[in-house]
Amino acid sequence: MEINQEQWNSVCMDRRRYAAGYTGNSFNSDAADSEYQRDRARIIHSASFRRLQSKTQIFSIGDSDFYRTRLTHSLEVAQIGSGICEQLRQRYLDNAEYSAWIPSLSLIEAVCLGHDLGHPPFGHGGEVALNTVMHAHGGFEGNGQTMRIIGRLGEYSPEHGLDLTRRTMLGLLKYPVLHREVAHYELEAAGTSSNIDYARPPKCLHDDEAEILDWVLEPFTAEDRSRFRTVKAVTGRHSKALFKGFDTSIMELADDIAYGVHDLEDALALELITERQWKSLVMAQVEAMPDSPLCREADFYHNKLFSGSDRDRKHAISKLVHYLVSNIRISEQPEFAAPLLRLQAEMQHEARQLLDILKKFVLEEVIRRPQVQALEFKGQQMVVRLFATLRENPQRLLPSAYLNQLHASPQPQRVICDYLASMTDVYATRLYHRLFSPDIGSVFDRL
Repeated sequence: MEINQEQWNSVCMDRRRYAAGYTGNSFNSDAADSEYQRDRARIIHSASFRRLQSKTQIFSIGDSDFYRTRLTHSLEVAQIGSGICEQLRQRYLDNAEYSAWIPSLSLIEAVCLGHDLGHPPFGHGGEVALNTVMHAHGGFEGNGQTMRIIGRLGEYSPEHGLDLTRRTMLGLLKYPVLHREVAHYELEAAGTSSNIDYARPPKCLHDDEAEILDWVLEPFTAEDRSRFRTVKAVTGRHSKALFKGFDTSIMELADDIAYGVHDLEDALALELITERQWKSLVMAQVEAMPDSPLCREADFYHNKLFSGSDRDRKHAISKLVHYLVSNIRISEQPEFAAPLLRLQAEMQHEARQLLDILKKFVLEEVIRRPQVQALEFKGQQMVVRLFATLRENPQRLLPSAYLNQLHASPQPQRVICDYLASMTDVYATRLYHRLFSPDIGSVFDRL
């Protein structure tokens, strides 16, 4: 059944705790924004958000006090996301429909600040490690854990987690499919090997979060719901979700910009990238893009990025971010009726091409370098061993709150997974050493 604009605005503000949904008599923008301000406040004041300050972005916590953690990354994604929305608002002043659906500052900040709440210790390496032990029990994936935190585990509601509005939860829903719908593992690769690449998770929600997914998508028509959950089969690999919501598309662009540009800044500041690498792997490709700022102002960017000055480097990075943000437009997916699914934020082709070059450069020259991979590998091994030990010795080693949940849960593996996923890098490392290092550990230790 089709619903009108006012009804849409109302269901966007529903919270799961209130069975009757939003109780206001009529919609007004101030009331809507106050609900999203509450979402933002709940995310900022949650334990999961605070723990991001000690979770890996790229580099291991403690290597330097300069580079980004998951927390500073999330703050930057929120700032970029709000900048994208403001740019779109100015661009589409004369388009009433587009203007009506561009998220408010409070809403987009809530979505961007919350997008990494579910990331486990040791970054994507920790994610693979947890999926190694969970792929037969509904899976583990960072965004899936984010939805679990906001819908079940967060501290603001006994049964519904952070109890955010429906639209904020839709914005945080990056992959509207369940693990069992997209998973395909080469399990013959499993065994006693320390290489656990076979367990890289699909982009999905855990099977346990089916009820949350149904609630978020409930207001849409049956046709929109079915189409939104469409997957693309990939031979011999995990299938992929095809669609995301409007707010999610803005958040993901902000996330991509932060990853491709700000993580590049970290690598430059720590002198992990040489001028020769920059010229041969980035500038050689950019020469074929005459409208790109790196091509038009090649000397400016080279001199600023490699001057050794924080101020010069920040000047270049800020200009690059501005270029990418200003090249974002609204497009449409005409197969959807609902505006929140039909509208999409999209980066223009050449800007997108440049961002992809930068992201690949960071991936190949920084993230995949052996020094970084060694730290990721060490974190993976710690997570796998901690899981096995806690699973085999819950009475002795689990905190009482988790032990009570484990006794009451039909999925004891999920309870231990939640405990490990909530840990910071520092907490997980201390627990590991407390259990396995002979000369470390005291009854007076505070993890």
